[in-house]
Amino acid sequence: MNTFDQNTLISALQEYLHVNNWLLSKNEAILAIEKPGEGNMNVVLRIKTNQRSFILKQSRPFVQKYQQIAAPLERLYVEYQFYKTLKQSALSAHMPKILGFDIQDYLMLLEDLGDCEDMVTIYNKKEVDKKVFQKLIFIIGLIHRTKVTDDFPENKEMRQLNHQHIFVLPFLENNGFSLDEVQMGLQELSLPYKQDKALKKVIKKVGKKYLSKGNTLLHGDYYPGSWMTEKNNLYVIDPEFSFKGFAEFDLGVMAAHLIMATGKKKYLNRIYQNYDGEVDFKLLSRVAGIEIMRRIIGLAQLPLDRTIEEKKALLKKARKMILA
Repeated sequence: MNTFDQNTLISALQEYLHVNNWLLSKNEAILAIEKPGEGNMNVVLRIKTNQRSFILKQSRPFVQKYQQIAAPLERLYVEYQFYKTLKQSALSAHMPKILGFDIQDYLMLLEDLGDCEDMVTIYNKKEVDKKVFQKLIFIIGLIHRTKVTDDFPENKEMRQLNHQHIFVLPFLENNGFSLDEVQMGLQELSLPYKQDKALKKVIKKVGKKYLSKGNTLLHGDYYPGSWMTEKNNLYVIDPEFSFKGFAEFDLGVMAAHLIMATGKKKYLNRIYQNYDGEVDFKLLSRVAGIEIMRRIIGLAQLPLDRTIEEKKALLKKARKMILA
């Protein structure tokens, strides 16, 4: 961002914040604007003033990282409702506070959690701290046990978008996505799974359940990109995929990423044994297997530095988990 763009943006935002009464006083002035990290879905800015710093987040009618993919603006309202629902619970210590919300412009003002890092580094570390694992299980359990009203957003459009990228597109032979551009040999590696009728039948069944209405509040995207650490604190962010569904979805996604990071399938059992609630192990295993596959042969790639042989082993493991 050049100086002219920065100054223009600062001026426009200063006026916007003033009009919305989001400034602490008439003397609060914006000093700088930064990108706090690489956002996937939304535009996210860190605003530094002469009195504090905070986060501004806005949804656009497309996915910020892949702007050719349309996405519903209402996802930010879902995120707002999620935080609002949980703000009076013990979970408030693990999530940013809402400082303001503008439904007209789909823009939210959030507490700046400070010098945080997301947990995508676990893919390179290939290990997960036991205390962090216990906190992640504890937090998702609290989310799932939260009572929500019948009018909590169904988030249908976001689920339909997610459904395509989890359960459909990765398993189409001609999906327009060249896997060899990600890693040479990946396209050929993916073909047996795209042609596996038994596998695709189970995936379709789980996908149908994902689109159906459940009674458990889900985060909806419970993976290392949504887990933030800062010293001994652990925060969970970006619940824009939230909806009322089945607990095994969040737990399966969590298991998949821990398995991909470490190469150890034992995390399925560890999650099943440590989670405080009823869980269908077969469904948990299937969701985890599907998530592993779609992250390796789908569009939503991870910073997963693995050889073709290592990815081959993960895909074989995932197939067994789905068909178990």
